[in-house]
Amino acid sequence: MSTIKHYLQFSDFSAEEYTYLLARAAQLKQMFKQYTNHKTLSDHTLAMIFEKASTRTRVSFEAGMYQLGGSVVHLTTTDSQLGRSEPIEDSARVISRMVDLVMIRTYEQTKLEKFAEFSRVPVINGLTNEFHPCQILADIFTFIENRGSIKGKTVAWIGDGNNMANTWLQAAQLLDFKLHISAPNGYELDEKLALGAKADPAHFQTFESPQEACIGAHLVTTDVWTSMGYEEENAKRMKAFANWKVDAAMMAQAQADALFMHCLPAHRGEEVDADVIDGPQSVVWDEAENRMHVQKALMEYLLIGKQGSPATLVG
Repeated sequence: MSTIKHYLQFSDFSAEEYTYLLARAAQLKQMFKQYTNHKTLSDHTLAMIFEKASTRTRVSFEAGMYQLGGSVVHLTTTDSQLGRSEPIEDSARVISRMVDLVMIRTYEQTKLEKFAEFSRVPVINGLTNEFHPCQILADIFTFIENRGSIKGKTVAWIGDGNNMANTWLQAAQLLDFKLHISAPNGYELDEKLALGAKADPAHFQTFESPQEACIGAHLVTTDVWTSMGYEEENAKRMKAFANWKVDAAMMAQAQADALFMHCLPAHRGEEVDADVIDGPQSVVWDEAENRMHVQKALMEYLLIGKQGSPATLVG
């Protein structure tokens, strides 16, 4: 049985590991801002496999790996069709003999898990239909930067019970905060998918009303109504989600200093009003940049382990 550590969903790491990763990300970000050399991954190669395209995922992983002194191989669906041109296990066996780390952004979580099973090197989930752990890691880092510890706080998830919502639920249970969830009928979060038999109702609560879900929240966050791969449902979703747009009135239900986040790309006037995403409570641009810094900490940790003894972030 493989002893290689992968990052396929948020629950793969412990709370203690996240304490380290978040602190190390803060150090790496500070070094980046100060132009301090930090080539800890020299002579390491990252393979990025994209079956789902993404601007932010590609730039954040590629720039991050170069900053750490490593190199990158970029593969798209025209270069590598997992499970189509050859069995996933064969792709994993070949690719993992030539690189040190693999990031995959694809559709089914099972495809990612199959690749990891036969990989000789760590595999990172860059996004699947079910989970998006790197994004939630960046979101939590951004919250800590701006408001201190997330422990005991309330996060309101407004919209689709999708991969982001699933991952927020795992994070809430692991890092001890509360998740308020509001989704239209038919698009609810499946807590059993996210948590299995470990679901603890103390860490999440569902609301029919998105306004009620925002009451007392320290963070309000959302995503597009139609994620990649569900484009055929767009007209149906536009109708179903009409009352789940995050606007100023919804934000007013949250704490006075509540933050707003969105993983991007955003559609102003659909899932969020322009005056919210471009307003003073929004931290979406910090959130986007922080993908790079938390992923640098993650790649470094998977490849060479903990570096020094970084101080814990405030809170």
